[in-house]
Amino acid sequence: MVSEKKEPSLLDGFKAFLMRGNVIDLAVAVVIGAAFTKIVNSVVEGVINPLVGAIGTQDLNRYSSCLSGPCKYNQETGEVVEGIPIMWGNVLSATLSFLITAAVVYFLMVLPMAKYLARQAARKAEKEGVAEAMEVSELEVLKEIRDELVAQRSGTAGPASRGDGPGTTGPQPPQG
Repeated sequence: MVSEKKEPSLLDGFKAFLMRGNVIDLAVAVVIGAAFTKIVNSVVEGVINPLVGAIGTQDLNRYSSCLSGPCKYNQETGEVVEGIPIMWGNVLSATLSFLITAAVVYFLMVLPMAKYLARQAARKAEKEGVAEAMEVSELEVLKEIRDELVAQRSGTAGPASRGDGPGTTGPQPPQG
């Protein structure tokens, strides 16, 4: 009898999806992004728009051009009665909001994180360089020990066995 593999149910797949760490991170990012958007929009509407509007009207959303014929508006509702208006002030306001948001994200989040990661990588490379130097020096010491042992076994006297090298460890000849 062939054993059948039970396929995960739709609910099990959804549960696994929700339990992934990146889904939680994404949810947090969306919530913070929404709050951040309110701050940026407030800055644009309260500071940037009046500065740009010093040339004309203080409300950028009111900047418009009429595509065909003169545009006539209902004074009570503000709706267009005649003509086709192009509301380029809305586009300008949204573009300023985007640029400010992008600048804040870059200068306050991306750039500091990139510098932090570069410092971490430099520290890691430095540690690896020190470890590599230690490995090379240990290898050199081991080679010297091997050469000395080979020299002692073959009867040729190396610097340590003659007693004239630094850190003499070999047998000393009788002094007479």
